Amino acid sequence: MNFETDEQQRDFAASIDAALGASDVPAAVRAWGEGDTAPGRKVWAQLTDLGVTALLVPEKFDGIEAHPTDLVVALERLGYWGVPGPVTESIAVAPILLADDERCGALASGELIATVALPPQVPRAVDADTAGLILLAQDGQVHDGSAGASHESVDPTRKLFDVAASGDARTADTATAYEFGVLATAAQLVGAGQAMLDQAVEYAKQRTQFGRVIGSYQAIKHKLADVHIAVELARPLVYGAALSLADGSSDTARDVSAAKVAAADAALLAARSALQTHGAIGFTQEHDLSLLLLRVQALRPAWGDPALHRRRVLEGLS
Repeated sequence: MNFETDEQQRDFAASIDAALGASDVPAAVRAWGEGDTAPGRKVWAQLTDLGVTALLVPEKFDGIEAHPTDLVVALERLGYWGVPGPVTESIAVAPILLADDERCGALASGELIATVALPPQVPRAVDADTAGLILLAQDGQVHDGSAGASHESVDPTRKLFDVAASGDARTADTATAYEFGVLATAAQLVGAGQAMLDQAVEYAKQRTQFGRVIGSYQAIKHKLADVHIAVELARPLVYGAALSLADGSSDTARDVSAAKVAAADAALLAARSALQTHGAIGFTQEHDLSLLLLRVQALRPAWGDPALHRRRVLEGLS
Protein backbone atom coordinates (compact mmCIF):
# COMPACT_ATOMS: atom_id res chain seq x y z
CA MET A 1 0.00 0.00 0.00
CA ASN A 2 1.36 3.42 -0.99
CA PHE A 3 0.96 6.19 1.58
CA GLU A 4 2.78 8.84 -0.45
CA THR A 5 0.88 12.08 -0.99
CA ASP A 6 0.08 13.04 -4.56
CA GLU A 7 1.24 16.20 -6.30
CA GLN A 8 -1.94 18.11 -5.50
CA GLN A 9 -1.64 17.29 -1.81
CA ARG A 10 2.03 18.28 -1.76
CA ASP A 11 1.12 21.60 -3.38
CA PHE A 12 -1.64 22.04 -0.78
CA ALA A 13 0.85 21.46 2.04
CA ALA A 14 3.33 23.85 0.45
CA SER A 15 0.70 26.57 0.17
CA ILE A 16 -0.14 26.17 3.87
CA ASP A 17 3.55 26.36 4.76
CA ALA A 18 4.01 29.48 2.65
CA ALA A 19 1.06 31.23 4.28
CA LEU A 20 1.87 30.26 7.85
CA GLY A 21 5.59 30.80 7.43
CA ALA A 22 4.89 34.44 6.60
CA SER A 23 2.36 34.95 9.40
CA ASP A 24 4.48 35.00 12.58
CA VAL A 25 2.39 32.23 14.10
CA PRO A 26 4.46 32.16 17.36
CA ALA A 27 3.43 35.77 18.05
CA ALA A 28 -0.20 34.85 17.39
CA VAL A 29 0.10 31.89 19.75
CA ARG A 30 1.53 34.05 22.52
CA ALA A 31 -1.19 36.67 22.01
CA TRP A 32 -3.89 33.96 22.06
CA GLY A 33 -2.61 32.73 25.41
CA GLU A 34 -2.86 36.26 26.80
CA GLY A 35 -6.47 36.62 25.64
CA ASP A 36 -5.87 38.55 22.41
CA THR A 37 -7.24 36.34 19.64
CA ALA A 38 -7.08 38.93 16.84
CA PRO A 39 -3.67 37.81 15.46
CA GLY A 40 -4.76 34.17 15.67
CA ARG A 41 -7.99 34.89 13.82
CA LYS A 42 -5.95 36.46 11.02
CA VAL A 43 -4.09 33.15 10.78
CA TRP A 44 -7.44 31.33 10.63
CA ALA A 45 -8.57 33.70 7.88
CA GLN A 46 -5.59 32.61 5.82
CA LEU A 47 -6.51 28.98 6.41
CA THR A 48 -10.02 29.75 5.20
CA ASP A 49 -8.61 31.31 2.02
CA LEU A 50 -6.71 28.07 1.41
CA GLY A 51 -9.82 25.93 1.96
CA VAL A 52 -8.63 24.31 5.19
CA THR A 53 -11.72 25.21 7.21
CA ALA A 54 -13.95 23.79 4.45
CA LEU A 55 -12.22 20.43 4.08
CA LEU A 56 -14.87 18.23 5.73
CA VAL A 57 -17.87 20.49 5.09
CA PRO A 58 -20.37 19.02 2.58
CA GLU A 59 -20.34 20.51 -0.90
CA LYS A 60 -23.95 21.63 -0.55
CA PHE A 61 -22.75 24.10 2.10
CA ASP A 62 -19.91 25.34 -0.13
CA GLY A 63 -17.46 22.94 1.45
CA ILE A 64 -14.89 20.71 -0.19
CA GLU A 65 -16.06 17.36 1.24
CA ALA A 66 -12.46 16.20 0.99
CA HIS A 67 -10.96 12.78 1.60
CA PRO A 68 -9.66 12.21 5.15
CA THR A 69 -6.10 12.01 3.79
CA ASP A 70 -6.44 15.64 2.68
CA LEU A 71 -7.42 16.50 6.25
CA VAL A 72 -4.27 14.76 7.48
CA VAL A 73 -2.12 16.72 5.03
CA ALA A 74 -3.52 20.01 6.33
CA LEU A 75 -3.60 19.19 10.03
CA GLU A 76 0.00 17.98 10.01
CA ARG A 77 1.08 21.37 8.68
CA LEU A 78 -1.06 23.19 11.26
CA GLY A 79 0.58 21.08 13.96
CA TYR A 80 4.00 21.90 12.51
CA TRP A 81 3.37 25.63 12.83
CA GLY A 82 1.46 25.36 16.10
CA VAL A 83 -1.69 27.19 14.96
CA PRO A 84 -3.72 28.34 17.99
CA GLY A 85 -7.40 27.69 18.56
CA PRO A 86 -9.73 24.66 18.47
CA VAL A 87 -8.17 23.22 15.31
CA THR A 88 -9.30 19.62 15.74
CA GLU A 89 -12.73 20.58 16.98
CA SER A 90 -13.66 23.19 14.39
CA ILE A 91 -12.03 21.74 11.27
CA ALA A 92 -12.37 17.98 11.81
CA VAL A 93 -15.17 17.31 14.30
CA ALA A 94 -17.83 20.03 14.07
CA PRO A 95 -18.57 19.36 10.35
CA ILE A 96 -19.32 15.71 11.20
CA LEU A 97 -21.58 16.61 14.12
CA LEU A 98 -23.45 19.34 12.27
CA ALA A 99 -23.81 17.27 9.06
CA ASP A 100 -26.96 18.74 7.45
CA ASP A 101 -26.98 21.86 9.63
CA GLU A 102 -26.71 25.05 7.57
CA ARG A 103 -24.13 26.35 10.04
CA CYS A 104 -21.64 24.13 8.22
CA GLY A 105 -21.53 26.91 5.65
CA ALA A 106 -20.29 29.34 8.29
CA LEU A 107 -17.58 26.85 9.26
CA ALA A 108 -16.45 26.60 5.64
CA SER A 109 -16.41 30.37 5.14
CA GLY A 110 -14.49 30.98 8.33
CA GLU A 111 -17.29 33.06 9.83
CA LEU A 112 -17.65 30.50 12.59
CA ILE A 113 -15.07 28.73 14.75
CA ALA A 114 -16.50 25.85 16.76
CA THR A 115 -15.38 23.86 19.75
CA VAL A 116 -16.62 20.51 21.03
CA ALA A 117 -16.96 18.50 24.22
CA LEU A 118 -17.57 14.78 23.67
CA PRO A 119 -17.69 12.99 27.04
CA PRO A 120 -16.30 10.81 28.43
CA GLN A 121 -13.13 10.94 26.32
CA VAL A 122 -13.35 14.71 25.76
CA PRO A 123 -15.09 16.03 28.90
CA ARG A 124 -14.22 19.70 28.36
CA ALA A 125 -14.16 22.03 25.37
CA VAL A 126 -11.04 23.97 24.45
CA ASP A 127 -11.30 27.72 23.83
CA ALA A 128 -15.02 27.83 24.57
CA ASP A 129 -14.62 31.48 25.56
CA THR A 130 -13.56 32.48 22.05
CA ALA A 131 -15.42 29.98 19.85
CA GLY A 132 -18.56 31.16 18.11
CA LEU A 133 -20.25 27.77 18.56
CA ILE A 134 -19.97 25.25 21.39
CA LEU A 135 -21.20 21.71 20.81
CA LEU A 136 -21.83 19.00 23.42
CA ALA A 137 -22.02 15.54 21.85
CA GLN A 138 -22.57 12.09 23.34
CA ASP A 139 -24.28 8.80 22.55
CA GLY A 140 -25.47 9.70 19.06
CA GLN A 141 -26.79 13.13 19.95
CA VAL A 142 -25.46 16.66 19.84
CA HIS A 143 -26.62 19.80 21.63
CA ASP A 144 -25.58 23.40 21.33
CA GLY A 145 -23.71 24.15 24.53
CA SER A 146 -22.76 26.97 26.84
CA ALA A 147 -19.45 27.46 28.58
CA GLY A 148 -19.15 26.84 32.30
CA ALA A 149 -16.16 26.90 34.61
CA SER A 150 -12.72 27.47 33.14
CA HIS A 151 -9.78 25.14 33.79
CA GLU A 152 -6.13 25.86 33.07
CA SER A 153 -4.25 23.60 30.68
CA VAL A 154 -0.56 22.76 30.62
CA ASP A 155 -0.61 24.84 27.43
CA PRO A 156 -1.78 28.38 28.33
CA THR A 157 -3.13 28.82 24.79
CA ARG A 158 -5.61 25.97 25.32
CA LYS A 159 -8.03 26.93 28.09
CA LEU A 160 -10.53 24.19 28.91
CA PHE A 161 -14.18 24.73 29.84
CA ASP A 162 -16.99 22.72 31.31
CA VAL A 163 -19.94 22.62 28.93
CA ALA A 164 -23.67 22.42 29.63
CA ALA A 165 -26.35 21.63 27.06
CA SER A 166 -28.35 24.72 26.09
CA GLY A 167 -30.44 23.47 23.17
CA ASP A 168 -32.53 20.57 21.93
CA ALA A 169 -30.79 17.31 21.11
CA ARG A 170 -30.21 16.41 17.48
CA THR A 171 -29.12 13.10 16.03
CA ALA A 172 -25.41 13.04 15.14
CA ASP A 173 -22.76 10.53 14.20
CA THR A 174 -20.78 10.99 17.40
CA ALA A 175 -18.77 7.79 16.91
CA THR A 176 -17.36 8.94 13.58
CA ALA A 177 -16.85 12.45 14.91
CA TYR A 178 -14.72 11.04 17.72
CA GLU A 179 -12.53 9.07 15.30
CA PHE A 180 -11.98 12.20 13.21
CA GLY A 181 -11.03 14.07 16.37
CA VAL A 182 -8.43 11.46 17.26
CA LEU A 183 -7.09 11.39 13.70
CA ALA A 184 -6.79 15.18 13.51
CA THR A 185 -4.98 15.31 16.85
CA ALA A 186 -2.58 12.57 15.76
CA ALA A 187 -1.79 14.48 12.56
CA GLN A 188 -1.01 17.62 14.56
CA LEU A 189 1.29 15.64 16.85
CA VAL A 190 3.22 14.32 13.85
CA GLY A 191 3.57 17.86 12.56
CA ALA A 192 4.73 19.17 15.93
CA GLY A 193 7.23 16.33 16.22
CA GLN A 194 8.65 17.15 12.78
CA ALA A 195 8.89 20.83 13.67
CA MET A 196 10.82 20.15 16.87
CA LEU A 197 13.14 17.78 15.03
CA ASP A 198 13.82 20.43 12.40
CA GLN A 199 14.53 23.03 15.06
CA ALA A 200 16.84 20.66 16.93
CA VAL A 201 18.78 19.78 13.79
CA GLU A 202 19.30 23.44 12.92
CA TYR A 203 20.37 24.29 16.47
CA ALA A 204 22.77 21.35 16.56
CA LYS A 205 24.55 22.88 13.55
CA GLN A 206 25.10 26.13 15.46
CA ARG A 207 25.66 25.30 19.12
CA THR A 208 29.24 24.53 20.08
CA GLN A 209 30.61 22.56 23.01
CA PHE A 210 34.24 21.75 23.71
CA GLY A 211 35.18 23.59 20.55
CA ARG A 212 32.93 21.61 18.18
CA VAL A 213 29.37 22.01 16.94
CA ILE A 214 27.27 19.55 18.91
CA GLY A 215 25.81 18.13 15.70
CA SER A 216 29.15 16.51 15.01
CA TYR A 217 28.90 14.32 18.10
CA GLN A 218 27.77 10.79 17.42
CA ALA A 219 25.42 10.74 20.42
CA ILE A 220 23.53 13.77 19.11
CA LYS A 221 23.32 12.28 15.63
CA HIS A 222 21.87 9.05 17.03
CA LYS A 223 19.37 10.89 19.24
CA LEU A 224 18.03 12.98 16.36
CA ALA A 225 18.03 9.97 14.03
CA ASP A 226 15.83 8.14 16.55
CA VAL A 227 13.35 11.02 16.43
CA HIS A 228 13.36 11.01 12.62
CA ILE A 229 12.61 7.29 12.59
CA ALA A 230 9.80 7.67 15.15
CA VAL A 231 8.12 10.44 13.15
CA GLU A 232 8.51 8.57 9.87
CA LEU A 233 6.99 5.44 11.42
CA ALA A 234 4.03 7.38 12.86
CA ARG A 235 3.16 9.21 9.64
CA PRO A 236 2.04 6.17 7.58
CA LEU A 237 -0.07 4.97 10.51
CA VAL A 238 -1.89 8.30 10.46
CA TYR A 239 -2.51 8.04 6.72
CA GLY A 240 -3.56 4.41 7.13
CA ALA A 241 -6.09 5.48 9.75
CA ALA A 242 -7.43 8.11 7.33
CA LEU A 243 -7.95 5.40 4.72
CA SER A 244 -9.75 3.22 7.27
CA LEU A 245 -12.07 6.09 8.10
CA ALA A 246 -12.76 6.78 4.44
CA ASP A 247 -13.56 3.13 3.75
CA GLY A 248 -15.68 2.64 6.86
CA SER A 249 -13.44 -0.26 7.85
CA SER A 250 -14.34 -2.43 10.82
CA ASP A 251 -10.77 -1.83 11.99
CA THR A 252 -11.14 1.96 12.07
CA ALA A 253 -10.99 2.28 15.87
CA ARG A 254 -7.88 0.09 16.02
CA ASP A 255 -6.16 1.96 13.20
CA VAL A 256 -7.00 5.43 14.50
CA SER A 257 -5.82 4.54 18.01
CA ALA A 258 -2.59 3.02 16.71
CA ALA A 259 -1.94 6.26 14.84
CA LYS A 260 -2.60 8.37 17.93
CA VAL A 261 -0.28 6.25 20.10
CA ALA A 262 2.54 6.33 17.56
CA ALA A 263 2.13 10.07 16.93
CA ALA A 264 2.04 10.87 20.65
CA ASP A 265 5.13 8.78 21.34
CA ALA A 266 7.02 10.32 18.41
CA ALA A 267 6.12 13.85 19.47
CA LEU A 268 7.15 13.18 23.06
CA LEU A 269 10.50 11.77 21.93
CA ALA A 270 10.96 14.81 19.67
CA ALA A 271 10.16 17.15 22.57
CA ARG A 272 12.65 15.49 24.90
CA SER A 273 15.38 15.38 22.27
CA ALA A 274 14.82 18.97 21.16
CA LEU A 275 14.96 20.19 24.75
CA GLN A 276 18.13 18.21 25.43
CA THR A 277 19.71 19.56 22.25
CA HIS A 278 18.82 23.17 23.01
CA GLY A 279 19.45 23.02 26.72
CA ALA A 280 17.53 25.20 29.17
CA ILE A 281 17.10 28.00 26.63
CA GLY A 282 14.59 25.85 24.75
CA PHE A 283 12.08 26.02 27.60
CA THR A 284 12.24 29.77 28.14
CA GLN A 285 9.12 31.72 27.20
CA GLU A 286 11.12 33.75 24.70
CA HIS A 287 12.13 30.70 22.65
CA ASP A 288 9.62 29.43 20.10
CA LEU A 289 10.47 25.81 20.91
CA SER A 290 8.73 26.24 24.26
CA LEU A 291 5.40 26.76 22.49
CA LEU A 292 5.64 23.37 20.79
CA LEU A 293 6.85 21.65 23.96
CA LEU A 294 3.71 22.79 25.77
CA ARG A 295 1.45 22.05 22.81
CA VAL A 296 2.64 18.44 22.65
CA GLN A 297 2.04 17.97 26.37
CA ALA A 298 -1.53 19.22 25.86
CA LEU A 299 -2.27 17.21 22.71
CA ARG A 300 -0.94 13.85 23.94
CA PRO A 301 -3.93 13.28 26.28
CA ALA A 302 -6.39 15.19 24.08
CA TRP A 303 -9.10 13.03 22.47
CA GLY A 304 -8.03 10.07 24.61
CA ASP A 305 -4.72 9.50 26.36
CA PRO A 306 -2.19 6.89 25.16
CA ALA A 307 -3.41 4.32 27.72
CA LEU A 308 -6.96 4.51 26.35
CA HIS A 309 -5.79 4.13 22.78
CA ARG A 310 -3.47 1.24 23.60
CA ARG A 311 -6.49 -0.54 25.09
CA ARG A 312 -8.45 0.09 21.91
CA VAL A 313 -5.62 -1.32 19.82
CA LEU A 314 -5.49 -4.40 22.03
CA GLU A 315 -9.26 -4.85 21.79
CA GLY A 316 -9.06 -4.49 18.02
CA LEU A 317 -6.45 -7.21 17.81
CA SER A 318 -8.20 -9.65 20.15
